[in-house]
Amino acid sequence: MKLATVVHGASEHAAAVLEPERRVVLLGPAARIRSDEQAPLLRSVLDIIEGGAKARAAADRVLADPPEAAVVGMDEVRWMSPLPHPPQIRDFGGFMDHFRNARARMEGVAAESVELPAIMRERPLYYVANRLAVAGHDTAVRWPSYSSVRDYELEFACVLGRGGMDIPREEAESHIFGYTIFNDFTARDTQREEISTGLGLSKSKDFADANVLGPWIVTADELAAPYRLRLVARINGVEVSSGTSADMDHTFADMIAFASTGTRLHPGEVLCSGTVPTGCGLEHGRFLQPGDTVELEVSGIGVLRNTVVTA
Repeated sequence: MKLATVVHGASEHAAAVLEPERRVVLLGPAARIRSDEQAPLLRSVLDIIEGGAKARAAADRVLADPPEAAVVGMDEVRWMSPLPHPPQIRDFGGFMDHFRNARARMEGVAAESVELPAIMRERPLYYVANRLAVAGHDTAVRWPSYSSVRDYELEFACVLGRGGMDIPREEAESHIFGYTIFNDFTARDTQREEISTGLGLSKSKDFADANVLGPWIVTADELAAPYRLRLVARINGVEVSSGTSADMDHTFADMIAFASTGTRLHPGEVLCSGTVPTGCGLEHGRFLQPGDTVELEVSGIGVLRNTVVTA
């Protein structure tokens, strides 16, 4: 199942995507038409996630015979982040070669000569992103006025279906509800200034529309091989980055186990993979200009598209 959040008319809806038909089923209205007493479970994607098996069964009943009045074309809706208000977003460093490439570019050395701190290989380190600065597919990303070096980051993410604390690694995969695409837009000039302090990141990754998720969440039962995906980035239709999830040094199971150590995770939280090697302009010296359109494609999930504009 592919679950999205869309705006149709003046209302926001959880929707199931019928991708080959280029149509979406507005789940709440569909359930109400069918007089399903479980309709409140389908009000939002987060409600569906938190509703567990009961919500999934209600969605399956609707999709078995969706009322035509609740089915609309993809071009009739406005796409939001599938989780417009995610409980949390954590962005991990899942690919070591991304860091080697980026550091090599910044220091003017060969990537093979870059030695990363051992802790990066030992632990899936992460930062907490601004969950309130989230945008969706086909959103015009407003670039902040304090930056002129605009970059994308090619990532995908898992969405938790169950929370917990101190989750064992061998049980972690069972906590995943599904997968989506993540574009971690970054103000590189601001980032260079901020990392020189040793205090971490702030405004380089914290501005309106900085965290783009979408276009939908593919449920885990439909993506059986998340570590054999091809990831591609295109700017104005030209391929500029490509990679594979097979190169992840830390899996989502590693991330869930690590993040949940001493901390309670919640359904609907988003855990991002980190940037695939070659998956950003910093690694190959090609940054974005106002008006550029970025497409991130992940096999088995879809295409996430955004255009960068001045704020």
